[in-house]
Amino acid sequence: MYPYEAPLDEMRFLLDKVFDARQMWAEIAPLAEHIDMDTALAILDESANLSKNLVYPLNRSGDEQGVSFADGQVITPEGYQQAYQEFVDGGWIGLCGELDFGGMGMPKMLGLLVDEMGYGACNAFTLYNSLTAGAALCIHAHGTDELKQTFLPKLYSGEWSGAMDMTEPQAGSDLRNIRTKAEPQDDDSYLITGSKIFITGGDHDLTENVIHLVLAKLPDSNGLSLFLVPKFTVNSDQSIAGPNGVTVGSIEHKMGLKGSATCVMNYDNARGFLIGKANRGLVCMFTMMNYERLAIGIQGLGCSQAAYQMAGTYAKERLQGQAVGGGDQQAPLIVHGDVRRMLLTIASLTEAGRALALHTGQQLDLAKFSQDDAIKAKASRYVGLLTPVAKAFLTDRGLDVAIMAQQVFGGHGYIRESGIEQLVRDTRIAQIYEGTNGIQALDFLGRKVLGDNLETLQQFIDEVIQEIDALDVNATHALAVKERLQALIKSGIVINQQKLESPHLVNAVAVDYLDAFGYAIYGYYWLKMSALATSETLSFKQRKQAIADFYINKLLAKSDYHLAQVNSGEHTIMAPLAEWF
Repeated sequence: MYPYEAPLDEMRFLLDKVFDARQMWAEIAPLAEHIDMDTALAILDESANLSKNLVYPLNRSGDEQGVSFADGQVITPEGYQQAYQEFVDGGWIGLCGELDFGGMGMPKMLGLLVDEMGYGACNAFTLYNSLTAGAALCIHAHGTDELKQTFLPKLYSGEWSGAMDMTEPQAGSDLRNIRTKAEPQDDDSYLITGSKIFITGGDHDLTENVIHLVLAKLPDSNGLSLFLVPKFTVNSDQSIAGPNGVTVGSIEHKMGLKGSATCVMNYDNARGFLIGKANRGLVCMFTMMNYERLAIGIQGLGCSQAAYQMAGTYAKERLQGQAVGGGDQQAPLIVHGDVRRMLLTIASLTEAGRALALHTGQQLDLAKFSQDDAIKAKASRYVGLLTPVAKAFLTDRGLDVAIMAQQVFGGHGYIRESGIEQLVRDTRIAQIYEGTNGIQALDFLGRKVLGDNLETLQQFIDEVIQEIDALDVNATHALAVKERLQALIKSGIVINQQKLESPHLVNAVAVDYLDAFGYAIYGYYWLKMSALATSETLSFKQRKQAIADFYINKLLAKSDYHLAQVNSGEHTIMAPLAEWF
C-alpha cells in the first residue's frame, strides 16, 4: 500500500499561474473580502494533511469492512465516525457554503481541489461530504427563507447530512416513470409515500439527521416536484422532534465503494416540504445534480492522481528485467519504454484533467460572484458547456488511468495487497451515476453545442485560440491544437444541418464528439501549462515541457480518431439490431 500525497505544487501552479486566481479573487469584491492566495494555500496545506493522515488510513480498512445493516440501522466502517467529526470540527463540510448560513464562502476553484484530495485519499468517505454540499446548494437556490434558516446551518456545520433521492426500480435515467407520491396537507406540508433505490448516503451513523431531497408526483399530475424530507422531523429551534416515516429497506451490495452507504429508502407518509415550484422538481434537482456532476468528475480526477502516485512509486521500486545496455543487473520497471509510455499517459491525462476541473470551477465562481452581468452570463454558458465534459471525460479517463496503473503493477496489481485493484473497483461507478456518460455526451452535444447553434462553443473556442496565439510555445504544436479545435466547429455545423433529416444522428455520435473535444481541449491546457511553467523551478519547467510534448505528439491525435467516428455518421449504430443479439 502506498500513502496518498496531495500534489500541492501542481495545485498551486494551476491556481496562481495558469488561472491567475490571485488577481481574479482580488478583483471580485465578495471574494476579496475573505480569500487571497496565502489563505488558499494554507487551506490546501491543511487539507493535504487531513487527507494523508486522517482520510487515507480509512481507505483499505473501510473497503475490507464495508457498511453493515442491522435492525434497520446503517453502520459505517470503523474510524468513519471519528474522522467525520474532525471534518465537522474543522468546518470542512461548509467550505464553499453560504456565509449567511454558517458556510465559509470559499470559491469553487479552491473547493474542488480540496475535493480532489478527499477522493484521492478515500472515495467512499468523501462521498458523504459531497452529497451534503450538493443538497445545501439546492436548498439555498430554491428553498423558502424558512427552509433555509431551518436546514442550511445544520448542513453546513456537518451536524446533518444531505441525500439526493431520484431513482426507483422502474425509473432510472428516465424519471418520468417515478411512482413516489406527495399528498398536500392543510399546513403547506406534504406526505410522501414511495421507495427509492441507489441512494448514496441515504442513511448512516455519521450525523443525527439526514435531509433527503425527494422527487415525487403530486395528485393528478405527471410532472415531478421536489420535496425536502428529513429523516427526523425538526422543531422550530432546529432540535430533533421524532421519526418521520423515513426508513431503510436495505443497503446495496456493490462492486466498490464499500464504505459508502447506498440505500433503498422507503417513505411512509413522511412529512416533506416543497422545494421550488410544483411540477418543476427537475429544474430544482438539476441545481444539485450539476454540482454533483462536477464533483463526480473530481472523483475521477482524484482516482487518476492516486493511481499515478501508486504506479510511479511501484515502477521506481520494482526490479524487473534489465535496462538496454545495462548488462545482467536488474533494473527498476521505470527504465522500460512501455512502462514509461503508460506513466507519461497517466500523467498527461491527470494533469490536464486538473486544468479542466479548475477551468470549470473558475467559470462557476465568475457566474456566482462577478458583479459584471455580461461576465456572469458568459460564465454561466461556459459552465453549461464544460460541466458534462468534466463529468464524462474526467471519469472515463479516470478508469482508463486506473487500469493502466494496474497494468504497471503486473500480477501484483490484481491482488488486494497493492491497493490498485480497489481503486479500479471504486473508480468504475463514476462513469455511471449522476447520469451515465452517454447522457452527459447527449447533454453536451444536443443541448450545449447545438442548442444555440454552436454560438457558445464558437465563442469559447475563439477565446481559447486567441490565448494560444498569445503563448510563447512551439508553433507546430500550437497549430496542431488549433486545427483540432476548429475541426470541432466544422463537424458541429454539419451535425446541426443534418440533425432534422437524421434524427438518430446526435444520439449516435455524441460520445465521440465529447471525447474529441476533451482530447483537443487538453492540448490547449498543455500548451498553456508548458508556457507558464517558465517562472517555476528548472525541474518543474522541464517536466511540464516534456509531458506537454508527449501529449501533443502521442495523444492529441485521439481527437482525430473520435471526430472521424462522428463524421462517419450514424450508419450501422442505429440499424434494427435487436434481433441480432
